Amino acid sequence: MKWLLSLVGAGLVMLTLRDLFHTLWHPTRHGGLSRLVMTAMWRLARRFRVRNRVVGLVGPLAMVTVVGMWAGIIILGWAIIYWPHMPGAFTFSPGSEAAQEPALLDSVYLSIVTVTTLGLGDVAPGEGWLRVVSPLEALVGFALLTATVSWVLEIYPALTRRRVLAVRLALLHDSNPTMQQIDSTAGALLLEGLATEVVQVRIDFTQYAEAYYFHDGEDHSSLAATVGWASDLARWGQTARRPEVRLAGDLLAAALRDLAAVLDQRFLHTGRGSTDVFAAYAADHGRGSADLGEGAT
Repeated sequence: MKWLLSLVGAGLVMLTLRDLFHTLWHPTRHGGLSRLVMTAMWRLARRFRVRNRVVGLVGPLAMVTVVGMWAGIIILGWAIIYWPHMPGAFTFSPGSEAAQEPALLDSVYLSIVTVTTLGLGDVAPGEGWLRVVSPLEALVGFALLTATVSWVLEIYPALTRRRVLAVRLALLHDSNPTMQQIDSTAGALLLEGLATEVVQVRIDFTQYAEAYYFHDGEDHSSLAATVGWASDLARWGQTARRPEVRLAGDLLAAALRDLAAVLDQRFLHTGRGSTDVFAAYAADHGRGSADLGEGAT
């Protein structure tokens, strides 16, 4: 029975490490616990139609919740590993009253102290295998801290790239370009540059799916509000007279179709075409599907 409980604790630890690995370094379409938590928080915020300021907190709060969940399950898992062997397999410092406390409380205390690498030393493993397992928990705690910092440093550059594309599209819309301006060498370069940025955002949604649950704020920095304008630009490029502009328009249109496919497969599940997917994306982020209308003449 003792070893069965310890195996249950080890299973919880391994489950958490697997979720951490797939979230940060090997994202899959079938997200684990972290993806479920972030999706649930986002849907609750959208269902209750909370204000945009509150929705804007969903992404950061979800990340904090996921990290807290990882830490809590790791602490609990290692405590369950220790619990069946407490106190007989451990040594206590002279004068310590820890041995008089409930075994589960001592196990949780030792797990917290170890995972945070405090190393107070008032409770220490005595048996050989526990003396090997306990330092492993400290290594896992250090890995969790490193992973959390890496996650933050990866997510926010992805958000920046998405918002830069949105602002660029909004500025292009405000400049109200003409078809003659689009049908030029400069127009071809413009459409090709937009296609590259769309591809970067598509990769970000694949690699850092959690970025979807960050609200972009104002319309000019919201890709959900401006991506329809990119579709308009692609269509105008495809109908241009210059072959290089038509090619750039085709590239932008293909990049947008690829982005729509990723959004639909991972988040929206409409099973429809790009136009409907982008409309659903706008609605899911509290934006109208026609926040930016056609502007070229």
